[in-house]
Amino acid sequence: MGIFSRIKQAFTGEEPESSEQEKYDKGLEKSRKTFGQRLNSLFANFRTVDEDFFEELEETLIEADVGFETAMTISRELQEEVKLRNVSDPDAVSAAIIEKLVDLYESEGENEDNSIAQAESGPTVILFVGVNGVGKTTTIGKLAHRYHEEGKKVLLAAGDTFRAGAIEQLAEWGRRVDVEVVRGPEKSDPASVIFDAVKRAKEEDYDVLLVDTAGRLQNKVNLMSELDKIKRIISREIPDAPHEVLLVLDATTGQNALIQAKQFKETTDVSGIVLTKLDGTARGGIVLAIRNEMHLPVKLAGLGEQMDDLRDFNAEDFVYGLFKGLVREQPAKEEAETTEE
Repeated sequence: MGIFSRIKQAFTGEEPESSEQEKYDKGLEKSRKTFGQRLNSLFANFRTVDEDFFEELEETLIEADVGFETAMTISRELQEEVKLRNVSDPDAVSAAIIEKLVDLYESEGENEDNSIAQAESGPTVILFVGVNGVGKTTTIGKLAHRYHEEGKKVLLAAGDTFRAGAIEQLAEWGRRVDVEVVRGPEKSDPASVIFDAVKRAKEEDYDVLLVDTAGRLQNKVNLMSELDKIKRIISREIPDAPHEVLLVLDATTGQNALIQAKQFKETTDVSGIVLTKLDGTARGGIVLAIRNEMHLPVKLAGLGEQMDDLRDFNAEDFVYGLFKGLVREQPAKEEAETTEE
């Protein structure tokens, strides 16, 4: 069954939910509710689907954080469909909007790999980048907990030596989840800390090394130069590492998260996205913009504050959770047409 068919069934309550789907359902409740309210407001202001309607639709979609390019594409395709099929019923137009968002999201993500890469031998090295305050250290701590619970030997590297308290914050996470942390004094050279961590990971047969980094985007040139230096040191010691460079973004910042993604992608080799705080925002549509405009896979999603609420990203469960209950089945019209025949 396609995602859009599942979304329609969800309106009638026919689609049973797995525990993972329930996580997404609950985590995306604010985004789903806000998106539905925006659509209802749009249709309340227009009696006909005319040129003004499509201009307002574009603004509505942009405000829902699906991205400028996505909004323009949906509006253009919907205009063509309205002309061909003479669609004017608000429920039918609303369903067409969501169906096109789903179709575009699926087509842009074709052959996308949302899994986290693992080393064939030796330690898997995952480098985390992102601006301060997005939940980078918390993400590292939660992922360390998961790997530790799976029986893996995990090591953390406190590479954010510039920010006051960052080293201690990661060390506290290490104590909390019972994993070791390689650290240096505040203001020390981050590259030297990473070198020590990589060396220890190799010598002591660690399975996973999670690397925290600084996030001072206001010093972009210096920051990106530092990240490049760290990557070179890792690659020199472990030739195929880092196996992932994950950019951590705060979903509550909406379009600012997209701007950050573009800036980091321009200057460092990002392999995937971690989207935090999805449960605390009405801006879940930013995932659509990241995939459709950045062509970067979301690999992890923060759906709550509990330790196990950092989830592997599941595109189908995400889309289902974002739009569930917003599309009505329309059997009455079909039945009437059949009767007339």
